[in-house]
Amino acid sequence: MGGAYRFDAARDRWIPLQDDEVESSFYGVESITPDPVDADVVYAAVGMHRGGRAAILRSADRGETWATHAVDFPMGGNEDGRGLGERLAIDPNDTAVLYFGSRHHGLQRSGDHGRTWRRVESFPHAGLGVPPQGQPTNPGVSFVLFDGRSGAAGQGSRVILAGVADEGAQGLYRSDDGGATWRRLDGGPDGLSPVKGVIDGRGVLYTTWTRGVGPNGVTDGAVWRLDLDGGDWRDITPPHEQGSGGFMGVDVARGEPGVVVVSTLNRWRPGDTLWRTTDDGESWTSLREQAVRDVSETPFLYWGRDEPDFGWWIAALAIDPFDADHMIYGTGATLYATRNLGAVDQGAPTLWRPWVAGIEQTAVITLVSPREGPPLLTGFGDISGFVHEDLETSPRLQFTTPVFGNTNVIDYAWHAPNVVVRSGTPHEGVGSDDADGSTLAWSDDHGRSWRPLGRPAPAADPEVAQNPRMDLYRDAPITVSADGETFVVATPRPIFSRDRGATWRAVQGLPVLARPVADRHDPLLFYALDFASGDWFVSVDGAATFAPVPSRGLPDELWRDQPHWREIAFPLRATPGRDGDLWFVSTRGLFRSIDGGQRFQRVDSDLAVRSMDFGAPMPGQDYPALYAIGERDGVLGVYRSDDAGRSWLRVNDDRHEYGRRYRAVAGDPRIPGRVYVATDGRGVVYGEPR
Repeated sequence: MGGAYRFDAARDRWIPLQDDEVESSFYGVESITPDPVDADVVYAAVGMHRGGRAAILRSADRGETWATHAVDFPMGGNEDGRGLGERLAIDPNDTAVLYFGSRHHGLQRSGDHGRTWRRVESFPHAGLGVPPQGQPTNPGVSFVLFDGRSGAAGQGSRVILAGVADEGAQGLYRSDDGGATWRRLDGGPDGLSPVKGVIDGRGVLYTTWTRGVGPNGVTDGAVWRLDLDGGDWRDITPPHEQGSGGFMGVDVARGEPGVVVVSTLNRWRPGDTLWRTTDDGESWTSLREQAVRDVSETPFLYWGRDEPDFGWWIAALAIDPFDADHMIYGTGATLYATRNLGAVDQGAPTLWRPWVAGIEQTAVITLVSPREGPPLLTGFGDISGFVHEDLETSPRLQFTTPVFGNTNVIDYAWHAPNVVVRSGTPHEGVGSDDADGSTLAWSDDHGRSWRPLGRPAPAADPEVAQNPRMDLYRDAPITVSADGETFVVATPRPIFSRDRGATWRAVQGLPVLARPVADRHDPLLFYALDFASGDWFVSVDGAATFAPVPSRGLPDELWRDQPHWREIAFPLRATPGRDGDLWFVSTRGLFRSIDGGQRFQRVDSDLAVRSMDFGAPMPGQDYPALYAIGERDGVLGVYRSDDAGRSWLRVNDDRHEYGRRYRAVAGDPRIPGRVYVATDGRGVVYGEPR
């Protein structure tokens, strides 16, 4: 979901290959495969979800540039079953021929280097068609393999294999005449779907099978071996209890017959592992128990615990074909690599380190650049959030005590910037022991350490204690007054605390679902907007009570601008250090008030702003620079205004598009011109004037 990468050994880092991509859907890579003859040629099948655009990309320069060939069969690079494959395969004996195992439309073939595609009519499974929205996706044709021994260069391969994972048609299919005819092979496990396969130099096929296609919901699995020449099937499943997940990743050590590694999937207790055999599956050794993990370069993998986890969602693994001691596997959080895989043969532990320099496959929900302390605080999906002390290294401080799943909101007090608050969703599944379900936290050291704001103890306000909708649990946004003394939580009826969460009171005078916003200069001022009625409310006593105040200038039908998803930036923004200075981001334009919301005026500009933030004034200016994610002339990008929104300069360029998957923006209040952008798949990027 964050594009494709190539490892550059000379630079010892991964090189992103799609930073210039403008099509959001193409950031979802369903499958990727290099040409087995020409090392400069690589193909990628791209498409994020079944409702988006899909294409086959071809590069003749190792991914530096791509030719795009649109296809009419949908993909699901970030859907369930995304670990299946590889779906895309190139005939090593005729590299003009490619096959693709589609999710919904059967087996697809190209005879012209991926430019055009046609469904293989002779393949017995035509696919189930695209399911309606809201229904589970189809896994479809899970992988395609050529037996390179069955042909000669320029003449094509005769033996082709394809796995089908769709219920009712699941099984392994074989062609012995270059794809002209196909048959479903007898044998293999009953009731399971083949999900991955690999052929060794002897012509032995190893396959992994599952019930369910992952990354979640896999309840059973098996590993089988098939002699392609003799047709002999053999069950070589490692030690396994039914109902404890399945198997998915599989690879062989080239030049070492019988050496195979497979991964478990959804084995939550005691956790996923890698199984390795050196005797064709007669015996297996689990690597998890003795593995040593050095995560000093990416310390967030500790998750606040004493030891980092071995990993989960292990669908991808590969053994270096030139060095059988070098292996990599992918987890739900990172890539691990080892250089001493063979140590297990001597009963010694294997050493694993994250192999991720250059990769930022993360979705960032929110970010804040405070006026002092660390330059950046970020809220991530799935992995809580981070304090970024050094923008050139992986952050050492993760948001823990408590760990969140997602961090959706971060706010800090303008006059007491050491006070920071955050809210999000509870951490579920893998994580530290302090993942206690808390969804609110506060810090008094710029976000470096945290204390949970749990559910209220006996409340000073009986209404808070008695009404379950006042509960602090799950997804309620939080804000803090300019002096850091008042915390306000936007539960269905907002509540506030002046004693760091020891007691809470119900905010008076606001309609249900109103979300207070703190003035970023006057600690007693708070604002709220009723999107349903358009009414404007102001508090002058630190959010204890609100009163309606006549307001004019905002567009009609404000309900169109009300966010209904916790990860969307709130449209009402208060300007740092200026009381009564407010901005409202509407689908009908950008509006500003300088009198606490009594009058809003539409800012006349040619940029359709989606979200915005403030940064240090540019040289010669006395008003904060505005930074926005916006669209002008059909170009969605990152923009800056030095004149309070009247004119905008695009600050990213055609080489830095990131699929135009922008989630949030933050200006740096200390460094003029610096802007941070939260992307959906490429982590956090930042830019500065040249």
